[in-house]
Amino acid sequence: MLFSISRLSGLFTENQGNTENANQIAEVSTDSRKKMNQALFVPIVGEIFDGHNYILQAIEQGAIATLWDKKRELPEELPADLPVFFVEDTIAALQQIAEDYRWQIDPLVIGITGSNGKTTTKDMVRAVVETTYRTHYTKGNLNNHIGLPLTILSMKRDTEVLVLEMGMNQFGEIETLSKLSRPDYAIITNIGESHIEFLGSREGIAKAKLEILHGLRSDGQIIIDGDERLLEQLHGRNNVISCGYNERNDKVIEIITMEYDRTDFKVGDSMYTIPLLGKHHVHNASYAIALGELLNIKQENMQKALRQLSRTSMRFEMIKGANGSSIINDAYNASPTSMKAAIDVVKEMDGFHHKILVLGDILELGVHAEDMHRSVAENITVPITAVFTYGDEAGVISESIAGKDGNIYARHFTSKEALVNEVKQYLEEDSLLLFKASRGLEFEKLIEELM
Repeated sequence: MLFSISRLSGLFTENQGNTENANQIAEVSTDSRKKMNQALFVPIVGEIFDGHNYILQAIEQGAIATLWDKKRELPEELPADLPVFFVEDTIAALQQIAEDYRWQIDPLVIGITGSNGKTTTKDMVRAVVETTYRTHYTKGNLNNHIGLPLTILSMKRDTEVLVLEMGMNQFGEIETLSKLSRPDYAIITNIGESHIEFLGSREGIAKAKLEILHGLRSDGQIIIDGDERLLEQLHGRNNVISCGYNERNDKVIEIITMEYDRTDFKVGDSMYTIPLLGKHHVHNASYAIALGELLNIKQENMQKALRQLSRTSMRFEMIKGANGSSIINDAYNASPTSMKAAIDVVKEMDGFHHKILVLGDILELGVHAEDMHRSVAENITVPITAVFTYGDEAGVISESIAGKDGNIYARHFTSKEALVNEVKQYLEEDSLLLFKASRGLEFEKLIEELM
């Protein structure tokens, strides 16, 4: 059980119904469509929906109490004894409950942010930490101002370590999440171009990511991308550990070998293996290793956890396509930085005669879209065989390739059907195909037609 209804009456004194009973809240839910178990229902007001309209459905599904925006009228059909807690803003109240519960349990909190690699780093941190501690972590994409408090409120009472991924679109959002969760350890994976449309520049993005420090506990530790120029201001602090390929870092990474389904590398004097390809994934692993050392996790436990890592699908997922071809499904999302990193991995992989890039739009770049897409083309060189693009902006990539390198076949498509038909011609045993685009383009559906 999470907490009692009577505890909620202490947090929200304006209420009605039987709010002094000892009934226990077992979960917190914002979705009236799903079955609930003794739940507190939190009606969220969105752009096209209002959860207050579904309170009766929530009760049928198992809600035993609800928050309620005091500006809205209660339905006449509402049971008179239902505990109702009136608030100014249901999302702010959800965050308040999560903050209260965070301090009740008081686990070690690890906050992870960055432009790219947050989820992969979270998966690695979780794998390492749960070898030694009872661990709860962000699942799916519950990393925003609603998802993060729901993650906190879904942890068991015996949780020892809470791993929280923190996402954002605008200034102030990471600060809110950090002050809510008060991390003991903060990880900043990198500074890329994601959300540059809203934040204006990479410097703006860095400023937004550094908001995670606003809620860091006074004795908290910070782990950063030590190769990132925009994080140089943190170097030299007593509570900062820098990880990277540059020799000046506290944790220096060295790639040893990269094979079809694994990368072997060293951090300091210790060897590790991950079932992922590329320098960027090794960089993410180094953050988990640095954290593991701070938490006194045995090296052999970290080595085993990383070697056996399970990861979120559609993030550089190697799968078999038709005719024995090899497909990299990296279609979960994209930024210029992550797209370039994925292309670099493809270029480095041995054993393939054809290396084909299927690239789509990178969204949320605003006025920077053309320049950012063109910068991706600068990374595309032999041994890439062909480049196929789709979307409103990605045509700049194939256009740039066609104009600079006659050794790489490049073509832009306005029809997904035509794109799939073209790609099918390359499905051979010695072919490697990378699919990458922003989430909105749903490139995984293209891959399904090539299996």
